[in-house]
Amino acid sequence: MMAAGRARTVGDSERWKRVRGVGSEWLRKFASFDGDRASAGRVTLVCFPHAGGAASTYVPLSRALAPDLDVLAVQYPGRQDRRLEPPVADIGELADVLATEVHRELQGTYAFFGHSMGAVLAYETARLLRDRRAGGPTRLFLSGRRAPTIDPSPHDRMFTDADVLAAVRRLGGTIPAVLDDPDVRDMVMPALRADYRAVGTYSWRQGKPLDIPFSVYVGDSDPVATVQQAAAWRDFTTATTTVDVFTGGHFYLDAHLPAIAKAVTDCLAGTASSTASTLSAP
Repeated sequence: MMAAGRARTVGDSERWKRVRGVGSEWLRKFASFDGDRASAGRVTLVCFPHAGGAASTYVPLSRALAPDLDVLAVQYPGRQDRRLEPPVADIGELADVLATEVHRELQGTYAFFGHSMGAVLAYETARLLRDRRAGGPTRLFLSGRRAPTIDPSPHDRMFTDADVLAAVRRLGGTIPAVLDDPDVRDMVMPALRADYRAVGTYSWRQGKPLDIPFSVYVGDSDPVATVQQAAAWRDFTTATTTVDVFTGGHFYLDAHLPAIAKAVTDCLAGTASSTASTLSAP
């Protein structure tokens, strides 16, 4: 499901659309058997892709969560239907735009799910929404990412394209084989280069912790986020933090999709009708 930069061909019956009533270039909804049926009362899960990833990364999760949750996926510039736009190489700039888009376009209750770079971006977007008094998610699902530090992680510091490619190959997934094709490599490198620059220059700014629950997911053999490093997310919220460890590496989600979908659904059960219960103290 979550392999870095995985290419996906989507047919006419399985296509990404803008959400009904949402004109944002940044949010996509997968139209499957459920189509555009009204979903009043359901929680929306906004998903943030990893470095090199795109909205279609979350097609399998969207299917697994239907019909209990609506899933929107963020589409960063520089890939898929936004491939002609220049990618954005700054976490702060991305979070700024996404906080505006989410506040303007979403109604009702929602949560954020982010994997790897997407976890950092989900967290920073939630902080901006809180600081702007513009509402925000009721829960963060933070996957495959160590908690923020003032200094960038050494795993994120890439100085050349060769560094980026070596990092992608080390993390696994399907993209290493894809990158052996020079034409495909030339097509995906601008987005990969920008995303790694974004995480490589990201530095956590001090501020008040959030007050919403965190669900932290991590693979037990992730080469860039140990269980201890991922568990440190608990220091960034005053609410409860749970940590679930799965077998596998950075893209452990591919092998655990049913378990991830159940965990997310269970966490958000009843959230739309009783937000206050979700925000209980630890």
